[in-house]
Amino acid sequence: MPARHHRPIPSPGRALDTSAASPLDALWRPTALMAVMLAGEALALILALAPADTTDWLVRFGLASLGIQWIALGTLCTLFLARRLLARLPVQWVAWACLGILLAMTLLVSAAAWGLADMTGGIEHGRAAFMARMLGLALVVGLLALLTYQNYWQARQLAVRTKQLELESLRARIRPHFLFNTLNTSAALVHARPDEAERVLLDLADLFRAALRGPERISLEKEIELTRRYLEIESLRFGPRLRVHWELPDPLPEADVPALSLQPLAENAIRHGIERLPGGGDVRISLDRSDGWIRVEVANDMPTDGSRAAEGHRIGLNSARERVRALSDGRGDVETCIDAQGRHIAVMRLPAPPPPPP
Repeated sequence: MPARHHRPIPSPGRALDTSAASPLDALWRPTALMAVMLAGEALALILALAPADTTDWLVRFGLASLGIQWIALGTLCTLFLARRLLARLPVQWVAWACLGILLAMTLLVSAAAWGLADMTGGIEHGRAAFMARMLGLALVVGLLALLTYQNYWQARQLAVRTKQLELESLRARIRPHFLFNTLNTSAALVHARPDEAERVLLDLADLFRAALRGPERISLEKEIELTRRYLEIESLRFGPRLRVHWELPDPLPEADVPALSLQPLAENAIRHGIERLPGGGDVRISLDRSDGWIRVEVANDMPTDGSRAAEGHRIGLNSARERVRALSDGRGDVETCIDAQGRHIAVMRLPAPPPPPP
């Protein structure tokens, strides 16, 4: 029995998670902050126009706007400072904690407003009535906001789950042609070159084991190793027709990518490029990091007639594109084009992680 040339594939890392770590994370986004500010202004305008006497509505609007924005900003700042503590609570408790913070901030701002107005004689009613009105208003607004946000969060979780199911479905669409071609290559090598036949089967097992584990992320170095293993298998099948060129920096950037996101780009380069060329061709894989981005490019020669090439590439890239977008919260992408030399170019772009502190 010949010695095994098996090189174990390192285990993947963290599971791909497309959901936010906490329901409160959505509040720190610019769109959410702008929505809170605009909603506060709308509430201030309603309060200013509600009384029958509209002579001083602009003054009432300014005062209401000032108080509401102080309450809104104070509540958001308190939630941000307490975000780590709140993240440990169940979602239902987080909602009531947010409502409690809103009421407490309303009480604090109302007390400050009472003190200022009392010095100037601007409040005609008693302090208790004023506080009660402010707390009642804050309670109604807070309950409406919680109901609205609950519906938003449930819809977002449903959308995240739908996206996860789509990603799992895309990962499950492993075409059988690669398996059949590799088995045929192994069968042809069994008698003439048994060592290489065994290596092909072991590499194939590693690739399919990584493919069937589920939507996971691995390091960029491990993904490149998987792709290199795949190209070694195909090199045994195509022989001199397949010429692979690697242009990689040393050391490689430390970043996470979805498992089997680069390998489909190399597979499409062979299926819809090299395999269609009688004399074979070149596959060039390059990587660079610049301006906060990691860019991996797979370029391959194409047949001059271009028969069904574009359609085939589009099908093969869907899985990698969707999983890269999910991993990077929509910032990364996989793009394709045909360059001036007629080569097909597939580019995977991911935001580079910040460098470690010195």
